[in-house]
Amino acid sequence: MDQDQKPGEFVVPRKEILTKEDLELFHASPTYANLFEFLEALNESVVGVVSTADCYESEVVKGMLETLDLVNDVTEEYPPETGHESRFGNPAFRKFYDQVCLSAPEWMEKLVTPKEAVPEVTKYFVECWGNRKRIDYGTGHEASFLAWLYCFDKLGLIKQEDYKAVVIKVFFKYIEVMRNLQFAYWLEPAGSHGVWGLDDYHFLPFLFGSAQLRGHKYIRPKSIHDNDIVSEFAKDYMYLSCVKFINSVKTASLRWHSPMLDDISAVKTWEKVNSGMIKMYKAEVFGKLPIMQHFLFGSLLPFKGQSDTRILDEDEEEAGVEGHSHVHAFGQEFPTCCGMKIPSAIAAAAASGASGDRSLPGVPSNGARRLPFD
Repeated sequence: MDQDQKPGEFVVPRKEILTKEDLELFHASPTYANLFEFLEALNESVVGVVSTADCYESEVVKGMLETLDLVNDVTEEYPPETGHESRFGNPAFRKFYDQVCLSAPEWMEKLVTPKEAVPEVTKYFVECWGNRKRIDYGTGHEASFLAWLYCFDKLGLIKQEDYKAVVIKVFFKYIEVMRNLQFAYWLEPAGSHGVWGLDDYHFLPFLFGSAQLRGHKYIRPKSIHDNDIVSEFAKDYMYLSCVKFINSVKTASLRWHSPMLDDISAVKTWEKVNSGMIKMYKAEVFGKLPIMQHFLFGSLLPFKGQSDTRILDEDEEEAGVEGHSHVHAFGQEFPTCCGMKIPSAIAAAAASGASGDRSLPGVPSNGARRLPFD
């Protein structure tokens, strides 16, 4: 937080991006630059660091980990409802979500100072667990978790010496909790199936995971095709853990169901993979209007679009439980966020008798759009 910022200036975040022009304006904003500066600092903090490494944990980091455990506990309180054994989302997720909404302000009060910032930080925390109406989850929700972490940095509650723990402890725990939610409630992948070509749900574990592997003496990008290496080192590197999970829920080769990962495996060094991941994240998540029209802005992530965003707020209020909770961004002839519902790949694996590996994220996608890693 800026030193001259007054407590009364904190606001509950809201949507500000409706048009392509709004998105372009955001990309030129200080907030966009600052957010990616933070992401790249997190990325650099785990270069060569294994997921199982011991590292310093501040009281705030410990509190964040305890809070994520509390979210996991809510999952136990609201088990999946019977009679909904389709491969689509289980309605018990809405009970879980409502309970998190009720508990989150109290949880944030134990972590956040000044107290005036609690409502703002709480909003990002609630947004990172998926969509209540559609019972789905995607990279936009994951981006809300990044925004939640950024709030702690902006408020001065975490510092550079915390970054390593924020990635391999806090972020890792978040992914573990999300994995539990995906298994428990069969969350559907948000948006168009296969847009990213990495994972139906997540992007950042691949980004941070490739940073962990930068400079490794023996493991190369092509090593993801060696099942022995993947199995042995999955616990140490997020990237390999993602691949291990994908292999556990998909029976075919990565070349068939994860063509983007297969393409990336041909890159010579992890340095190029990692830099490519950052470029890809900017283009395929923060560069996509259907995702960014849901992103929230307040005083900690300030931005003001030029559109009448009341349209977004009104649509959110009027949408039914089974309806879309956003308008189609202006200029979209065929919105990629719409279309037929996409069943959970985890549900499909469960139906076939496969248990899946919950050690880290990863439900692969088909039909990837290929991007250069150079």
